[in-house]
Amino acid sequence: MILDRILALFHPDSTPAPLPEPDAHLALAALLVRVAKSDGVYRTEEIARIDRILAQREGINPVEAAKLRATAEKIEAAAPDTPAFARLIRDATGYEDRLRVARALWQVSLADGITRAEEERVVNIVDDVLGLSEHDAQEARMLASHDMTSAPEGGA
Repeated sequence: MILDRILALFHPDSTPAPLPEPDAHLALAALLVRVAKSDGVYRTEEIARIDRILAQREGINPVEAAKLRATAEKIEAAAPDTPAFARLIRDATGYEDRLRVARALWQVSLADGITRAEEERVVNIVDDVLGLSEHDAQEARMLASHDMTSAPEGGA
C-alpha cells in the first residue's frame, strides 16, 4: 500500500498499525482534519463541523461520521503530503464535486469564527491542486462564509 510505504519512511524501526488506503472519501476527511489542525488548535467547533460534513456527504449517521473522522485523523497525522490527498479527490471527482470539497474545507476553516493564515494556506493549496479557477475558489469561500452565517448547526 502506498500509505504504508510513506509511513515506513517516517518510522523505519517500527511497523505502523495498518490504516486503510486513502480513497477520495478518506482523502477529503483527512483534508478537513488537516485544515482544522493547521493553526495548531483543533477546536470542538471544527470537529463538529467535520462530522456534520462527513455525515451529509457520505449519507452516514453521526457515530459513523465520528469513526470516519477518527480514521482520517490517523491518516492525516501519518501522511504529511496535502497535495497527494487533493490529487486523490481531483482524480476521482468531477469539477462540481471539487467545488463542494473546497466549500466544505472553508466551512471547517470558518467553523471557529476565526480565519487563520495557516488554514487559508492549506485550503489554497488544495484549491490549486483540485484545479479550481481563482474565481470558483473565491466563490466557494464566499458560499462557505454565507453557510456559516445563515445556516444553523445542521448546514454543511
